[in-house]
Amino acid sequence: MAWHGKLNLSYRVDHGGAAPRCLVADLHDGPLRVLAALRPEGPSVCHSVIVHPPGGIAGGDHLDLDLTLGEGSHALLTTPGATRFYRSAGEPASQSVRARLAEGARLEWLPLETLVYSGALAESRSTFELAPGAEMIGREIVALGLPAASLGFERGCYTQHLELPGVWLERGRIDAQDLVLLDSPLGMARRRVLATLWFSAGSPIAQDRREALLAAARGEAPQAAAGAAGAAADAQGDAAPTTHGSTSPHDRLVVLRVLAWRVEPAVNLLNRIWAQWRQIAWALPACAPRVWQT
Repeated sequence: MAWHGKLNLSYRVDHGGAAPRCLVADLHDGPLRVLAALRPEGPSVCHSVIVHPPGGIAGGDHLDLDLTLGEGSHALLTTPGATRFYRSAGEPASQSVRARLAEGARLEWLPLETLVYSGALAESRSTFELAPGAEMIGREIVALGLPAASLGFERGCYTQHLELPGVWLERGRIDAQDLVLLDSPLGMARRRVLATLWFSAGSPIAQDRREALLAAARGEAPQAAAGAAGAAADAQGDAAPTTHGSTSPHDRLVVLRVLAWRVEPAVNLLNRIWAQWRQIAWALPACAPRVWQT
């Protein structure tokens, strides 16, 4: 039986207490839930952990997450574990995220990795609409196959859609049979983990802020590995090298892209840069969700 899950989260600021407090209201239908609101860094930032009790997305499943952030609200969303697209018997599976940020709102969209099993027919679609003055940090981490278990991505396909309307649109389809893309030095160079981290705003980002964000990302010196050296590095786990680069293709966007042999070094890199971006952009120290340590 296919699962169809919907979750709507609405954040607002309550000014009735001694300090502004970010509140969240949720409405769900099907197997998609949010844990209790958490505020480990004070009342003004609400941390939400999104859970999918079935544990994975199979052929025919469709999950939809809709976020509304009211004026001045600040929400950090993550997941307790990897999102898993399982092998399909023929039906596609999808997950979509749509967020709308009002003026002055801040969103941190920081899910853990997405694992695409061999044989999956999967699509991930994310759209973020930012009003003037709103800002966000977002990320997507994808592993094709199960790199840590040395299980390849031999059949199926994965489609990823990332969009900031009017600013940024990326849509790519990775087919397991497209070895030119997967194995070529001009493509993924046999790496099976790809990740994107971005900082975006509803208004142009001042040049000095953009330069500071870029400098922080570029300060993490890329480590490249190819051919046999790269294959050997695959066995090193957290020590396996990554290749990454950062650009600002629009005055409302800074993007970091990563290719890696394993998930762990990609996640570690993104976490380090997220912490720096948070401090540079918002003068906030990193407050990693506790669920990342469990």
